[in-house]
This record gives sequence, structure tokens and C-alpha cells, in this order.
Amino acid sequence: MTDAGPSRSEGEDERAGQGEPDDAVETAETEYVSDEELRRQVEEKYDFDDFGPSEMAEMSYEEWDAVFDPETWIVGEELLDRVEQDLNAQIASRDVFAIIERVEYEGEAVLLAYSDEGYAMVFPDGSIDGFGTVLRDVKPTVALCSMDEYEPTEPPAEAVLPHPDEIPEGSGQLGNNMLQIVAGTLLVAALGLVAGAFFATGGAGDDLARGIMIVMAMVFAIAGVALFLTVANARLSDRFRAEEYRDRLRAIGLEDGERPSFLPVDPDGDPRNSVGVDDTSDTES
Repeated sequence: MTDAGPSRSEGEDERAGQGEPDDAVETAETEYVSDEELRRQVEEKYDFDDFGPSEMAEMSYEEWDAVFDPETWIVGEELLDRVEQDLNAQIASRDVFAIIERVEYEGEAVLLAYSDEGYAMVFPDGSIDGFGTVLRDVKPTVALCSMDEYEPTEPPAEAVLPHPDEIPEGSGQLGNNMLQIVAGTLLVAALGLVAGAFFATGGAGDDLARGIMIVMAMVFAIAGVALFLTVANARLSDRFRAEEYRDRLRAIGLEDGERPSFLPVDPDGDPRNSVGVDDTSDTES
């Protein structure tokens, strides 16, 4: 397994805090035995055929380090290619919200994935640095792509994030229309019952019938008004979510080309032309 669990900086901090051993030979032997035992425990504890984000969150840095074997797991340029392919597929299915770019960091080619809430930088050795939701999403992808038996998902041709202007105001218009029809029918029925109650001819038992009609009219009217309010609330919610999504797309540079300021590198080029991003530019900017 790669050390894609903890970030590269976390691993360095832990190693720095351990200090220099007094007896190098004794410590090396102890660590060797401990690693073998820990590797066995990790392989018994986790099912790597069904390994996902929840299992990754449980693993400590020591567990990742114990099962990492660069001769067994895929690393290097091939790992970056596999991670990039799988992330593009997740972007297309809207499971991941991020822009993916190949950049150079401290003289090393890395894969950078970022959004408005964080970033993840994947190194050829399988280690990851970053923060936020993107780091959380990328970690399991790196772990899976480092396994030879895992086949990365092939992204479709439309594996892109849309331009902010392409986001519709809302969805589910057919369902809203159906609810409006039902609500209108209930209100018409309520009016019909009220009219029937007032204009019905007098007779034995008519008072009871009129009372029942009035009660039913009130029930229909309340139900109709409730459905209309539900439709109005759904439309407002759709509009709010659409605007929120547009703002996120703008924040990562898909409108003006400005990347988030927290990125550790400043890649060349325009993020609107990056892999996994629609190349539609804003003609008004």
C-alpha cells in the first residue's frame, strides 16, 4: 500500500519527532520485527479488495508505512497517470469537485487537484500533501490506483467541470409541474365542495352533508396550498444551489482564470484549459 493515507508533511513530522536511536543495531532489529508484525495485523484487519475512504480514515501512518512496498505497488509516472484518469472519471460523475493539473513542485513532476476548499498534491512515490475535501477525496483514489489489480475507471469524453454560465437555474421541472397540477385540482375541488354546500337544496340530512362538504373543502384547500408552497420552496432551493455551484466554479478560476491563492504552486496556463475542465472561456471577461 502506498503512503497515501497520511500526508507527506505528517510523515516527516512524525519521523522528526522520533529522534536519533542510541543503539542503531538493536533499534533496527526491533523495528524490523515490529514492521513484520504490523504488516500482518494490517492485512488481517483490512480487506483491500473492498477498500474505501472509511477504511483509509482508520489507518495510521505506521500502518500505511508497514504495508507500503515500492516493488509491489505501482509508483512513479504510471501512478500519476492512473490517478489522473480515475479522478477525471469521478469529476465526470460529479463524485469529486476539482480541477486537475500536471505541475512541477521543487523540481519534481506532481499531480495537483484543487477546488475552492483545498488541494491535494500527489507525488510519484505515492505520498500526498494538501488539505480540505479534495485531500479526503484523493487519498482513497491514490491507494486504489497503486494496486496492480485495480483498473482505473475510463473517463467519458464529457469529463469536465462546466462553465458557471452553463449551470441551469434548477432541475426537476416536470415534477414541479405535476405537483402544481395536483395542487390546482385540489383547490378547484375545494371550491366545488364549498359551492355545493351553499347551493344544495334543503332537505332531511342536508345539514350534515353540508358540514361534511365544508370540512372536506378545507382539507383539500390546505393540501393544495401546502403543495404550492412545496413547489415554491423547491424552486428557491434549486436556484440557491445553482448559484452556490456557480460561485464555487468561479472561485477555482473557471470564469476569470484566477486560481485560489492557497495553492503551493502557481501553474502556467489557464485553468479553464486544464485536464478535466471545460475549455469554454468567458467571452465577457
